[in-house]
Amino acid sequence: MAEEKNTSAAKGSNHRPLLLFGGVITFVIIALALGLGLGLGLKHHTHSEAAATNPTSPVPSPSPTAPSDASENVHEIQAAPDGVLRPLLVINGQFPGPLIRVNRGDRVLVNVTNQLSNGTALHWHGLYQNGTNWMDGSVGITQRPIPPGASFLYNFTIEGQYGTYWYHSHYSSQYTDGIVGPLIVHAPEEATTQESYDFDQIVLLQDWCHDLSAALMPGYLASGSENTEPVPDNGLIQGTNYFNCSLYADDSGYTCQDNSTRATFEVTEGKRYRLRLINTGAFTEFEFSIDNHTLSVIEADSTLVQPVTVNRLPIHIAQRYSVIIHTNQTSANYWMRAQMITHCFSDDNPVLNPDVQALITYTNTTDEPSDSADWSTALDLVCEDLSPSMLTPALVEIAPPPDKAFRVDISFQIGAYALDRAYINSTTWTAAKVPTLNQAVAGLKADNSTFNVSGLSSAFDKASQFVISIPEYQVIDLLINSLDEGAHPFHLHGHQFWVMASGFGDFDWNSYATLNTTNPMRRDTLTIDAYGWTLIRFRADNPGLWALHCHISWHMESGLLMQFQSRSDILSQWIIPSDVLALCSS
Repeated sequence: MAEEKNTSAAKGSNHRPLLLFGGVITFVIIALALGLGLGLGLKHHTHSEAAATNPTSPVPSPSPTAPSDASENVHEIQAAPDGVLRPLLVINGQFPGPLIRVNRGDRVLVNVTNQLSNGTALHWHGLYQNGTNWMDGSVGITQRPIPPGASFLYNFTIEGQYGTYWYHSHYSSQYTDGIVGPLIVHAPEEATTQESYDFDQIVLLQDWCHDLSAALMPGYLASGSENTEPVPDNGLIQGTNYFNCSLYADDSGYTCQDNSTRATFEVTEGKRYRLRLINTGAFTEFEFSIDNHTLSVIEADSTLVQPVTVNRLPIHIAQRYSVIIHTNQTSANYWMRAQMITHCFSDDNPVLNPDVQALITYTNTTDEPSDSADWSTALDLVCEDLSPSMLTPALVEIAPPPDKAFRVDISFQIGAYALDRAYINSTTWTAAKVPTLNQAVAGLKADNSTFNVSGLSSAFDKASQFVISIPEYQVIDLLINSLDEGAHPFHLHGHQFWVMASGFGDFDWNSYATLNTTNPMRRDTLTIDAYGWTLIRFRADNPGLWALHCHISWHMESGLLMQFQSRSDILSQWIIPSDVLALCSS
């Protein structure tokens, strides 16, 4: 495991801008670039070479340049992360994309030039974007896509939060084809936690298909395909894995190179490693484990928690966990495992090996382990989160009493043109041509009263935009009730929420008095069980239009998304930046 000593935490006050275009540069301008390369320091090797990983090394700073000179390109290339050649979208020539590591209070500028044939946009998963809602990167909500051949500068300051995050495309299902990367925010409050580990390592997990998502999507949406999501062909750790080319016939249409390798993590005996796990996949929940090594969970979705020890850790799409491992075993090699919970798949895939592996090596070799055994505890048969009762936030926060409560039902139905569509109540989302943020700000400035009514908004097209309006600061309870047979990892943009309760059947609205409000778990992404419900609570204090959606790529594209319009009293005073508005005229 490539090691970086634990010296990255911010010390003292860190509320300062990052000057990217002059003077001393301390942060890289991220652009999306043409070129084949496996990111985070991971190279693609033959079986005889080590797949060195170093996702925690500082990103080298470029020479100071003007923004127009600093842009690179987003391109579709041909690459083989697991040996099977397919189209791939790369960032700065890397897949996964480069690490962004900053301190709380830093100003981040990311210049994106799009050389794809389709639009693109970047979302900063888990970041509040308080005061910069138009930088959230949600196509149809906070911006139009960046057109082919055009550039756009994301410009925001990270305030009031720290921990493990990631970034990805928020245009259609595009991120599943390569546009993903880690984002780490440090703060002085980490100092005590940092004393519990020696090295800091990022581990990206994802499922992987050998076809572009755009090619798979029509079949998924076709009539009669409800709950038949494309089953992955493989899984990746650090953007790479081994695939057995003999599983494809000569006439399969795939080009398979029998030289793919698993990721290798070098460790030193007697040390403690923080592994920041991020599931950047499209459909699959993993159970993460390391043979012979227990995991001490210390973070979930950027919330530091009191340590809890587990052998296996479930991690659904878009979730992040930090675990600490002690390298206290016999000097040898061991398997790191990200095992797919295949019981949540609708079908079998004969080429899939659901036990995705990487190598933990004490000996700096790539030899397969000879004395490494998986844990004897059974794998989960359902897709669900680590129980919220096991996770206690290290920083105590009292959940305030709610001002309003809403219930939404999620389901799949046959919609227009006989397409299988996802619904929240009676609405199936499609991206608005004019972003809902732009509509709301313009409507409020025009004193259109329909944009300032509390509750379900009538200002937007109800067939495609389910928007709950919260004109002034309030605490909101939202009961998400699933009428579907599959589990759904839901993500709320711009907020963390308290996980108040979950269960099956009907929620007892008279149970408020028994809910734990002392220090319930706080997350931004959680799994709604099949035919289950979850009650979340959040402060609607962040002005803007904020998406709440299932993060299964296929489900969001089929319409499983709603929005909150918060703080109309502030929105009415906003002037959306001209470069954001210009995307609508491109």
